[in-house]
Amino acid sequence: MYGTAPPALAGLAVAVAIALPTWGVSVLRRDASLADRVWPWLIAGPGLAYAAHFPWRGSPLAGALLAVLVAWALRLSLYLTWRNWGHGEDSRYRAMREARGPTFAWQSVYVVFGLQAVIAWLVSAPLLVFFAAGQRGGAVAALGAALATFGALFSAVADAQLARFLRGARAPGAVMDRGLWAWSRHPNYFGEACLWWGFWLMALGAAGAAAWWTVLSPVLMTWLLLKVSGVVLLEQGMAQRRPAYRDYAARTSAFVPWPPRRSA
Repeated sequence: MYGTAPPALAGLAVAVAIALPTWGVSVLRRDASLADRVWPWLIAGPGLAYAAHFPWRGSPLAGALLAVLVAWALRLSLYLTWRNWGHGEDSRYRAMREARGPTFAWQSVYVVFGLQAVIAWLVSAPLLVFFAAGQRGGAVAALGAALATFGALFSAVADAQLARFLRGARAPGAVMDRGLWAWSRHPNYFGEACLWWGFWLMALGAAGAAAWWTVLSPVLMTWLLLKVSGVVLLEQGMAQRRPAYRDYAARTSAFVPWPPRRSA
C-alpha cells in the first residue's frame, strides 16, 4: 500500500489531538474516565482524516462506511456521556488513581489517553486501507458493509434496552434478561465486534490481499471486548453482588447471541 504512510501519520495526529485536550480537562476534573467518552472519536477521527486524503466520492460503499462510522461514534459517545453523567470517575480509573498515587494525573497522559489514542489508531487500520484502495466494490466489501451496519444497529438496540431497564422500576438485585439480553449477556459488545469485522471485510473486499494485515483491528477489538475492558471485567464478582446473575449466566450465552437454555 505505497503512499499510505503520510495519511496514516495524519490519522495518528488526529487521535492524539483529540486525546490530549481531553486529558487536560480530565486533570482539572479529576476524572480520567472522560477517555471513555471520546474513545469512539479516537477511531472515527483518523477514519475521517483518511477519507479527506483519498478520493472516494461516487462510491456508495465509501459513503456507507462513513455514515456508519460517524453514526456509531456519535451515538456511542453521547450514550457513554449520558450514562456516566453525574457519577464521577469510573471505578476502573479510581483504582488506577489510588494505586499510582499523586502522580496519576500526569501519568494518565500516557497510561490512559496516549495508550488509548495509539490503540484507536491501530483499530482504524481497515479504514485507511479501504480508502487507499483503488476500487471499492465487490461482494466481500458489500458483505462487510452489511455486517458493520448490523453491528452498529445491534449494539444501539442493546444499549437502548439496557437504558430502559435501568430507568424503570425493578426489584433490588434484578438482572436485565429481556430482549437481546435474553440471548446474550453482552449483546452490545457482540454488536461492536460485528462492526469491526465488517469494516475489515470492507477493506479486504476493496484492497484484496493487501488488507490481510488489518485483521489486527477486529482481532484486537474482539480481544479487548472479551478479555480486557468488556466481558471479563464486568462479570468479575457479579454473581456475588447479584445472586440472580448466577442463574442468568447459566442459561444465557456470554457473547454470541443464542437461544437461552430452558433451565440453569
